[in-house]
Amino acid sequence: MITISNLTRRYGELTAVDDVSFTIAGGEVVGLLGHNGAGKTTIMKMLTGYLEPTGGSIRVDELQFGRDTAAIQRRVGYLPENCPVWPEMTVVELLEFEATLHDVPAQRRSRAITAAIRRTELQDRATQPIQTLSRGYRQRVGVAQAILHEPDIIILDEPTNGLDPTQIQQMRGLIRELSRSATVIVSTHILQEVQAVCARVLILRAGRKVVDSRLDELQGEARLHVTLDRDAAGALPVLQSIPGVASAALLSAAQGRYRYALEAPEALAPAVSATVQRAGFALYGLGREQRTLETVFAEVNAADPAAEVPHAA
Repeated sequence: MITISNLTRRYGELTAVDDVSFTIAGGEVVGLLGHNGAGKTTIMKMLTGYLEPTGGSIRVDELQFGRDTAAIQRRVGYLPENCPVWPEMTVVELLEFEATLHDVPAQRRSRAITAAIRRTELQDRATQPIQTLSRGYRQRVGVAQAILHEPDIIILDEPTNGLDPTQIQQMRGLIRELSRSATVIVSTHILQEVQAVCARVLILRAGRKVVDSRLDELQGEARLHVTLDRDAAGALPVLQSIPGVASAALLSAAQGRYRYALEAPEALAPAVSATVQRAGFALYGLGREQRTLETVFAEVNAADPAAEVPHAA
């Protein structure tokens, strides 16, 4: 549905997005993850047509930004990070105004506004001025305007920003509901939010894509951790010689103990134990790595930003 090819955006000497490519299929919920300044919001602004790329292309089905920008924008709902709204308007007034901007036909307008208010649970605040609402309720208004015209692409920049725990759970439920009829892209720096609602994650670092993977595949990768009394020069040749071990790398060293990561299934643990003991190494620990999105994110941001981590969707 969405195809991004070699996307680049520069601001003078600063390259905010650097040669990024990926595709998103219809109905996917994709998390766009990275530290502040990684390029997430810049990509989202280009996906909405708010910014023009310096290089590369963005296609939605057979439509292409530049040639078909207006047609693509009609299919997109967008919640910016700072949720810009007119504070003097009531919730209903703002949504009526947004419905006009989105060319929602007059005969459908009332039904569309009612549906957006219901889905974001704003019934009790519909006639209040937006300036009287809490940060969390303003965020809900932002989501309501993004889904008002029933877009088939919904882009949410930090959708749980300012929400309390109950509201976060409600927002997660809404995102799951939206994914039944739309492609959803969620940008955040909160790992738990991606893990809770997304099936796939794209991780950016310094404007470059470094991970593109389904979460279940990313977290299900087979690795063993083994802690020995031998440094890398002595241990790595032995570990790499074990049949079934694809690779071995030193993770850390402290007080004469060296921890290694082995690309190997958990079933290989007995063979690893037997091999290191035959080699005369003291074995202090051996177990399956508990791999989470947090550990992947930490690895990515400790690595060379010029190197893309080879996780393909």
